[in-house]
Amino acid sequence: MLEKNINSTKILEQNKNSWDAMADSWFGNTALPCYGCLVPSEEDLQLFPALFGKKVLDIGCGSGHSLKWCKEHGAEEIWGLDMSTRQLENARTYLTQSGYEPHLINAPMESDCGLPTDYFDVVYSIYALGWTVDLNTTIDRISCYLKRGGILIFSWDHPLMHCIDAEGEKLVLNGSYLDENPFSYIQRGNPVTIHNHKMSGWINALAGAGFKVEKLVEETDAETLSQEYEFSDSYYSPFRAKKMPLSFIIKAVKL
Repeated sequence: MLEKNINSTKILEQNKNSWDAMADSWFGNTALPCYGCLVPSEEDLQLFPALFGKKVLDIGCGSGHSLKWCKEHGAEEIWGLDMSTRQLENARTYLTQSGYEPHLINAPMESDCGLPTDYFDVVYSIYALGWTVDLNTTIDRISCYLKRGGILIFSWDHPLMHCIDAEGEKLVLNGSYLDENPFSYIQRGNPVTIHNHKMSGWINALAGAGFKVEKLVEETDAETLSQEYEFSDSYYSPFRAKKMPLSFIIKAVKL
């Protein structure tokens, strides 16, 4: 257990430093109504409830573009949590220049960061929740932040993505779907480390925290499916998206 804690601390430190370094290059990327790469959008799926008068929290809020979308759709209060100091600096500037007053907290999503409990109507995370070093703790904390009947919506890479390689104009299953150990890679010139989780890991974490899954989306958007693409070894290529979902989206309600 001690070694796990040490490793988690090192991973958080590394990822924070890397996200601070590359925050500006991600400004405005992957934000509502977009859920991820080549997947149906919120405009297609309509997963969010009416936000008028609601209090919302964005886990891994990045540059704040999704929070702006929420405010434009009637949210009363917008809160954001992010481990990257630079991301939050960008978010604060962007949102205040847009005329909004966000509540922004600079902390890892796994930590006891002082967010109010039983307070939020909606918590969401657009391609950020997968950065957690402790999935069960993070989902438990999100459950505490939500009111009873509150909604959690999040998106992330489909668990099969890390198992599939592009070889000889074919997609080949090379990795183990069962392997949930952390792995490291270089993203935009910076070292990062994440854990892969089986789909059952996500579902069981939600169940253990008192959530009921209302919707699981494993789809490629209609426009991509309607066209033909040449082979590409790109990780998020439309060729790959024609064969498998690149992302998944979950909507769950706190019981």
